[in-house]
Amino acid sequence: MDAIIEYQGQLLQGTWVTMQLAIFSLLVAVLFGLLGAWASLSSNRLAQNIAAGYTSIVRGVPDLVLLLLVFFGGQELANAIGSLTGLWDYAEISQFAAGVGTLGIVFGAYMSETFRGAILAIPKGQIEAGAACGMSRPLVFRRIIWPQMVRHALPGFSSNWLVQIKSTALVSVIGLQDLVFNGFAAGRSTRQLFTFMFAVLVIYLVMTAVSDLGLRWLDRKYNKGVVRTQ
Repeated sequence: MDAIIEYQGQLLQGTWVTMQLAIFSLLVAVLFGLLGAWASLSSNRLAQNIAAGYTSIVRGVPDLVLLLLVFFGGQELANAIGSLTGLWDYAEISQFAAGVGTLGIVFGAYMSETFRGAILAIPKGQIEAGAACGMSRPLVFRRIIWPQMVRHALPGFSSNWLVQIKSTALVSVIGLQDLVFNGFAAGRSTRQLFTFMFAVLVIYLVMTAVSDLGLRWLDRKYNKGVVRTQ
């Protein structure tokens, strides 16, 4: 316990980095998810194929492999472009940016399926009625599609978010000083790896528990007044 107190600043700093990584990668995932859902539901054949290829590749490749490809391969690609164009001499991709980009892309594929299913669950008659009343497409999306899409998507979104929080631990492999990296470093320096890994476990449990409470509140809010049929 004394070692935990001594290294509490390092653990708190790692927790803060993990939270930032999770939130920023979630924003990227939601953006990719909405774009992927739009592409898969589009009448454009090319957009459908791009969305299908995107989800197939992400589902078929381990997250860690994608992370290493983005971090190391992306840096090599950026430097190759810089040397060819002369726009820059050297480019370096930070561990945080690689983590945000990779997790955002990975979970964007899962979010796209969640959003697609949520949009398909909305009765087409409501969308057609909104258009018949003279609503513009943005207004139909804001007033009809979005509230119902959120309600239908929340169960799948919640599962994806909780898994995404845990997946942030992968970035410790590329050297980002997140919760796992700092906890492991403190455990090795004090020769109390079990104690610090258990502390990391508890912190992750707290983050997921708080997230679960918030998502349950959102679910109650968006389902207020909705009659559930048995």
